[in-house]
Amino acid sequence: MATIDPEFTSAEAAREARRAKLFTRINKADSWFRVLGLAWITPILKASAGDNPRAQMKEVWALLGVPVVSIICFLMLWSWLAPQVQTSLGAVPGPAAVWTEAVNLHEDAVAKGEKRAKFEAQVAARNERLIAQGKADQVKDIAYTGAPSYYQQIWTSIKTVFFGFVLATAVAVPLGIVGGLSRTANAAINPLVQIFKPVSPLAWLPIVTMIVSATYTAEDGLFSKAFLTSAITVTLCSLWPTLINTSLGVASIDKDLVTCRRC
Repeated sequence: MATIDPEFTSAEAAREARRAKLFTRINKADSWFRVLGLAWITPILKASAGDNPRAQMKEVWALLGVPVVSIICFLMLWSWLAPQVQTSLGAVPGPAAVWTEAVNLHEDAVAKGEKRAKFEAQVAARNERLIAQGKADQVKDIAYTGAPSYYQQIWTSIKTVFFGFVLATAVAVPLGIVGGLSRTANAAINPLVQIFKPVSPLAWLPIVTMIVSATYTAEDGLFSKAFLTSAITVTLCSLWPTLINTSLGVASIDKDLVTCRRC
């Protein structure tokens, strides 16, 4: 009768424990990979750990291969169709033309950054010279007034949209909760939502511009008029969907709780 080596059993159990711990870490990391759009990394890690490599490679193909092939097909179709669409300004730009323009914008941003750095260095040198001459009262912090670079404009847009969405959330979520919990509040809010939700951003923009220009007169305020105008327009566009979804979600949860109490 064959006997089981206790040391072999112990080593096998330790190996299985390490493997289970590894898969636990991979599964925890998977949630972050999904948030970052890198869900295809999870099956690669699982395949490396020995979890059915063939099935995991099929998962990699579904999560990474198919999207890559789809993008390549789209670029090929775009390259073929773009030269055939002629407008008064010429043909529609293809991928190559767009890439060339992106490189030009990057180079322009680098040049503007160097120009700004040179200006700030000159201002700093001027102030140091004045201090050395005993004219500290003439020292000034002169702001750079050159045109913003491509990346600065992108960052401004991100800040504007984020600020507008935060404002909309601060208003819409409490109203949505109240509307979801109270039929009376929902009846009061719903007509306003139905009136303002279909309004186009192009309609909100001139209205907001007039109001901000008339009420925000400070020249050295915390925010510029252009920033406030854009942010409030974003707020008015994202306010209604956020309010509706919050109200529907709260109403659904409240309904489920009522059903559970009855059960």
